[in-house]
Amino acid sequence: MSIESTRRAVERYVSSQHTDLSMMADDVVFTNMATGDQHRGRDGLQQMLHYIYHVAFDASSETKNLIIADQRAVLEADFVGKHIGDFAGVPASGKTVRVPLCVVYDLEHDRIKRGRVYWEVPAFLTQVAS
Repeated sequence: MSIESTRRAVERYVSSQHTDLSMMADDVVFTNMATGDQHRGRDGLQQMLHYIYHVAFDASSETKNLIIADQRAVLEADFVGKHIGDFAGVPASGKTVRVPLCVVYDLEHDRIKRGRVYWEVPAFLTQVAS
């Protein structure tokens, strides 16, 4: 594995707006670092991404920085969209949010094996407060 193969895998995933999961390992695990919730396998990851980006929110991510190393990558982004469904115990507010997001990726054999997601829940709560 090289920095370039890591770059290709992560950039392809990020540029697909989280819809192309072909670069994920079969046993990929994404962990929400705020709650400890884990989403396992491509199907589990796809369900979580669909819920976040299309059920709880109508949203996308805007990349600010993407740092690539051999078998590692870090994405800093803003999660931007409209709050349209229940999330973190908050019913749909209809408000537009911009929430800081960071994901740390670990790769093995040119596939994303793990993702650690840091999503700023306090920023979200402040933005949807009545």
